[in-house]
Amino acid sequence: QVMLVESGGGSVQPGGSLRLSCAASGRTFSTYYIGWFRQATGKEREFVASMWWNGGSTYYADSVKGRFTIARDNAKNTVDLQMNSLEPEDTGVYCCAADPSAGSIRWSRGVDYWGKGTLVTVSS
Repeated sequence: QVMLVESGGGSVQPGGSLRLSCAASGRTFSTYYIGWFRQATGKEREFVASMWWNGGSTYYADSVKGRFTIARDNAKNTVDLQMNSLEPEDTGVYCCAADPSAGSIRWSRGVDYWGKGTLVTVSS
């Protein structure tokens, strides 16, 4: 059974940092793109960042460029999202997703696998 499991969410003050992890299991993901998405209450899901599982081909939403970094942690076999300089607007449920197509990940269309998400709250 393929599973994507997110961890690392929590509450943080504006300007703070969090590191989210996406653990993937159940199949080989070496030919997949992994994406991070977020959804705030009452808003549509939005793309945050993506990368090729084996590294490279990173892409970021304009709203997080320079603040967030997506990277593979080889020791943990996860794709992590390091989030710095967090703002209240970054609050939401963050999910990871996997698909062989970069376009599917980038535009959130027909994505093969989704995790259930982890909540990030940025508030003073």
